[in-house]
Amino acid sequence: QVRLVESGGGLVQAGGSLRLSCAASEGTFSSYAMGWFRQGPGKAREFVAAISWSGDTTWYADSVKGRFTISRDNDKDTGNLQMNSLKPEDTAVYHCAGGQNIATLRNGFYMYWGQGTQVTVSS
Repeated sequence: QVRLVESGGGLVQAGGSLRLSCAASEGTFSSYAMGWFRQGPGKAREFVAAISWSGDTTWYADSVKGRFTISRDNDKDTGNLQMNSLKPEDTAVYHCAGGQNIATLRNGFYMYWGQGTQVTVSS
């Protein structure tokens, strides 16, 4: 069993930056692909970024491409999402998730996910 915990959310003005972190409080996700999905108020869940277990391959949704960067440190069993040039439409609860590979994560098949951290971007 892997339990993931996110941190780093908060309130930021449009154009600002935040760095989200994901850590395994139980188990390890270093051998799994990991990613981030978000759910904003009244919006459908959106998968925004993923990284392979080795860190060699990344994927981004068009809505965040060029602004967000996903990374991981398997030695520390942590993952990060650097978010720059934030927009009000990025406001959401952000969750990290682990899965077999990037493709399964993109299709919504998560093996593990955390409770999420709130990101609020003011205009």
